[in-house]
Amino acid sequence: MSRIEPLAMDVRLMNAASVVLFLVFVLASLLAMTRWAAAHNAFEFQRITVLGDVNHCNAATVRAHVASRVKGTFFNMDLAHTREAFEAIPWVRHASVHRDFPNRLRVQLQEHQVVAYWGDESEQRLLNSFGEVFDANTGEVEQSGLPRLNGPQNQSALVLEGYRLIEPQFSALNLKIEALELSSQGSWHILLPGGATIEAGRGDAVELSTRTQVFLKTLSRVVASYSRPLSALESADLRHENGYAIRLRGVNTIATAPSPTP
Repeated sequence: MSRIEPLAMDVRLMNAASVVLFLVFVLASLLAMTRWAAAHNAFEFQRITVLGDVNHCNAATVRAHVASRVKGTFFNMDLAHTREAFEAIPWVRHASVHRDFPNRLRVQLQEHQVVAYWGDESEQRLLNSFGEVFDANTGEVEQSGLPRLNGPQNQSALVLEGYRLIEPQFSALNLKIEALELSSQGSWHILLPGGATIEAGRGDAVELSTRTQVFLKTLSRVVASYSRPLSALESADLRHENGYAIRLRGVNTIATAPSPTP
């Protein structure tokens, strides 16, 4: 039986060096091919497909806004930068960007769903369904009769929460909230059509809702006791501990809220 002699040290070193050189060659080739592909115009984006919410952002509008900001090819495009370019378009809340080989870009858009105007009447700002303030052309708002909400900008979600809690209470009496404002000191102010104002005091959205609920449960009876319609309401102050003060057109009174009927 023959004996296999181990390879000499220099032979093993040469074999190892050959393997290393081969790997270096492969990596260098791959890098060169990648650089070539990245720079080749065959991989430059030729088509942008826009999906999702496009009520205010049709494909032509999107392309016009981002054409100069979409840079690179399929291999070297900065997706984060590209996503920011799409999200800078008015009405776009969120964008998801995907590359489709070899030269297509697919974008899924989520638009802001406007629920209210934000700020005072001189401002051209809107509030979306997440309670986020955004800038857009208010002339493009399709909904009519939106309320105007206002307050510290970092409290916009709280103001929207307050509105959502009390709006059904007023609607049940066929009263519409024209505006709801939260002051920098934390006080709520409600404006009804016709100029009727309600000072609703301080507190979070739940406290606001509780206070207005007590007020509205007794308002119809109090107003009717003076032979007035609800539209005669001129102002109300809910900041009293055990009742509220109201002013009716032609009548001034302070009414204590009765205990709810069991």
